[in-house]
Amino acid sequence: MLRICFVSNYINHHQIPFCNAMCKETEGNFYFIQTQPMEAERVRMGWHEENRPDYVHCYYEEEEWCRQQIRDCDVVLFGGCDEESYIAERLQSGKLIIRISERLYKTGQWKAISPRGLIKKYHDHTRYRKAPVYLLCAGGYVASDFQIVQAYPKKKYCWGYFPETRHYDVQQLLDQKGYECEGERLPYLLWAARFIDWKHPELPLETAHYLKQKGYRFHMDIIGGGAMEEEVKKLLATYQLEDCVYLTGYKTPEEVRAYMEKANIYLFTSDRQEGWGAVANEAMNSGCAVVADRMIGAAPYLIQNGYNGYIYDDRQKEEIFRLTERLLADNELCRQMGERAYRTITEVWNAENAAHNLMSLIAGLTAGEETDTVDSHKLQEENRQGGNALYPCAPAPIISERRKSK
Repeated sequence: MLRICFVSNYINHHQIPFCNAMCKETEGNFYFIQTQPMEAERVRMGWHEENRPDYVHCYYEEEEWCRQQIRDCDVVLFGGCDEESYIAERLQSGKLIIRISERLYKTGQWKAISPRGLIKKYHDHTRYRKAPVYLLCAGGYVASDFQIVQAYPKKKYCWGYFPETRHYDVQQLLDQKGYECEGERLPYLLWAARFIDWKHPELPLETAHYLKQKGYRFHMDIIGGGAMEEEVKKLLATYQLEDCVYLTGYKTPEEVRAYMEKANIYLFTSDRQEGWGAVANEAMNSGCAVVADRMIGAAPYLIQNGYNGYIYDDRQKEEIFRLTERLLADNELCRQMGERAYRTITEVWNAENAAHNLMSLIAGLTAGEETDTVDSHKLQEENRQGGNALYPCAPAPIISERRKSK
């Protein structure tokens, strides 16, 4: 049985389901090597040292043991850590490494013109074009970014984050959705994130303002807080939305999932700086019809536009209004999208499938098979027809930033 190490900064609740699945796939021959102590913010969220799974080893506590595992194990997964020194010895040895990366250019591909940046990208990535170093693309635009620096040709594969997948009686889940208000069940919209500029907390309020002006009755909860909180409160009052929009404040991850289980529509308004966005997995797993900005990393992989959710162009704000209105006006369409979203997660984009597909990919790579060739026209047609064209470890397509599939 292959021995596999996953080297990253620290374990978190989005990685644990995948790591558990890898431990099962390898019959216990799996180790997570944590390179730094957990941030204080994570500890406040409840991730204390006693929550550490048995397969987690800390480099700063067992340096020699960890160095040996990284050097000698069959496969190293390397992600979430910018310090190349952890894998330098293995890179020199020519042993198999699979990198896991979000995109290089979250704030704009124009940054690729920086000479200093290109030198670093060459040092960290491009010079290994012919080495046994491969890339799992944790987001739809990762492959495009790495193509710019000519790294990992025919070595790029679809990847993401895999939070806990919950299994429901899906029809019962969908039947209970909506907001109970004086004996009436209203369409229920939800948004949850930090109140910071690139999460765009103003957009759910602007959407609610549009819908209210059009005469729709609904309830919207906005979960979170942060730097833009006063701005959000002011906008809520300016639009006179107090009768249909409620600011809940911060909620625990478990509480957020409970809100999602009741919500019909989830608005995901982050821009291109959202490398993945595991909240998309969770909302879809909860049977929500998701309306998401096309530049969110998870959107091109998880959402088949018009089939299991909607993708809007962040340059055309009115599009989120129109698509949300379409779902609000057609309860059956909203329900169908929610069911398809649920099945996307439970049948395709989950930790168990990711671990199984990764083991199959590793078997192919060790046998000398590698390709990232994808027919983009066929992919778009399969997406229009509702096929699961993309899945964990599928060859990663080069997706343009300039337009979305219709």
